[in-house]
Amino acid sequence: MYSLNTRIRYSECDSHAKLTLESLLNYFQDCTSFHSEDKGVGIQYLRDNHQVWVLSAWQIIINRYPAFGENVKVATFPYEFRGCFGSRNFIMETENGEQVAIANSLWTLLDSDSMLPAKPDETMKIAYELNEKLDMDYAPRKIAVSENGERREPIQVKKHHLDTNNHVNNGQYVRMALDSIPEEKIPKGFKVQQLRAEYKQAAYLGDDIVPVISIDGNRFTVALQDTNGKSYAIVELQ
Repeated sequence: MYSLNTRIRYSECDSHAKLTLESLLNYFQDCTSFHSEDKGVGIQYLRDNHQVWVLSAWQIIINRYPAFGENVKVATFPYEFRGCFGSRNFIMETENGEQVAIANSLWTLLDSDSMLPAKPDETMKIAYELNEKLDMDYAPRKIAVSENGERREPIQVKKHHLDTNNHVNNGQYVRMALDSIPEEKIPKGFKVQQLRAEYKQAAYLGDDIVPVISIDGNRFTVALQDTNGKSYAIVELQ
């Protein structure tokens, strides 16, 4: 297990001085990135080998949003490799051991030239020591989308949406989904207790992303689509 200790920053909080969902997701992404870098299989290793890890799915369960100034530990570990796929868990906990959030994720290793699936080499397998998977209620990777969703105004991809792979960062899709839901349709006191995200294709600078929103009680599903109706990502908030 790889972990880092940190403190919730003001810039990561909402108007109630609580960690935002987007910032929680960023903590998990940063933790796995540091894990790879410290094990010698990070960004430069992947570039040298013409490979890239692409996130295929998230499931994040939030028990509580930590407050500004709280000290927390973020931890991650892989638990399975299968062909081109890698599965990884995450934990955020307080100094007292309270689990404020846990997560599951599925990643796909691709050849960055052909964008075809690749398999982790022995160096990666040695670097990423496997642990037992977390005891949590694992949701399916696929997210069902209603055909009767409400289309919202397109979002054009800007430079600040991009990551080191020059496509829209995983967390940015979640931010877009959250921002696309009209305030008047969100129940008073609503807090996201589970996030699921399924990533389908990459969006690049200048692309238009069209949010299509479906609401079922306290569950919001946002399909972020291209102009032809094909999804870049599907985000479920409940």
